[in-house]
Amino acid sequence: MAERLDQPRESRRSLLPRPSTDQDAAGRVSESIARFLGTPSFIFWLTIFCVVWLGWNSWGPEELRFDKASNGFTALTLMLSLQASYAAPLILLAANRQTDRDRVQAEQDRQRAERNLADTEYLAREMAALRIALGEVATRDFVRSELRNLLEDLAEHDDEDGDDGEAADRPDPRPRTDRKTDRRRAGT
Repeated sequence: MAERLDQPRESRRSLLPRPSTDQDAAGRVSESIARFLGTPSFIFWLTIFCVVWLGWNSWGPEELRFDKASNGFTALTLMLSLQASYAAPLILLAANRQTDRDRVQAEQDRQRAERNLADTEYLAREMAALRIALGEVATRDFVRSELRNLLEDLAEHDDEDGDDGEAADRPDPRPRTDRKTDRRRAGT
């Protein structure tokens, strides 16, 4: 009878338990190997290895040579092919891990940029509010002009009172606007 497609298949049990591997540890090891493969010291040591191999199998004692030049150094070719076949997947694994790190870093950068934009917009709103509030505050020049006007009024008041010292000490009970009107009338 056919199995039902709407239910998951039961897992098969194997005779041997599957080894559990730490993916992160394997990734770190592969990255360290891939980093070493991309260094000048690796190129140097690989070159030394190949020179020693070729030198031994070309000029070493005839009975101790294990990879003949007449065969085209087949064993050396196989060794280098084996090294390359392991290096390529390790480099790809390291590149995938780097891509994952770059993706996380890009997401963090995007979030940081959004926070900076929000902070900048907030500060711009606050500065606009301060400008509006400062528009309603008396400035230094305004206060100076008002004080100057008051001093002029006091000086005129002293001139009007003349010799009577008692009148100069008393403030004018009329509002300031009435005093300005009187000065304008007197001047015309």
